[in-house]
Amino acid sequence: MKILPTRIPEVLIVEPDVFGDERGFFMESFNERKWREATGLHGSFVQDNHSRSTRGVLRGLHYQLSRPQGKLVRVTAGEVFDVAVDLRRSSEYFGLWAGVRLSEHNHRQFWVPPGFAHGFLVLSERADFLYKTTEFYYPDDERVIIWNDPDLAISWPDEVTPRLSAKDGAAPPLSDADVYP
Repeated sequence: MKILPTRIPEVLIVEPDVFGDERGFFMESFNERKWREATGLHGSFVQDNHSRSTRGVLRGLHYQLSRPQGKLVRVTAGEVFDVAVDLRRSSEYFGLWAGVRLSEHNHRQFWVPPGFAHGFLVLSERADFLYKTTEFYYPDDERVIIWNDPDLAISWPDEVTPRLSAKDGAAPPLSDADVYP
């Protein structure tokens, strides 16, 4: 497994070892020992999630305030542009974002640490998005920041027109959002 840095040190791009030939491929999507050795992170994952979305769907920017989730995300079908935004007011990276294209072809994964908002935009006709979380999902604890906040200035790909849920479309900007200390 190879770990690639982003502009925010805690946010990581993970390239697993993939072994393939004309018959297909094999990869370990997660190995706790290798994860710990490569990243130094010692958290356990408590929930696995799978979502399917169609072209242009933008989900996010989501986070849980009092029970923050770390997320290890990947795409098994299709392609997305995935984003993490630092919401830790005490961080020198507060309000900065890191993003990466994840696809069934590049097999990359993205580590979104606790204390970050997360979102993705589907670039293919359909995408299957899988993620492991370090905390359970609590709907009453979920918060959202608007995806196109000019203060965040996220460089979303312009090859698709975003389609949002009512909740995501009505989200506040970072300046009005609840954030971490």
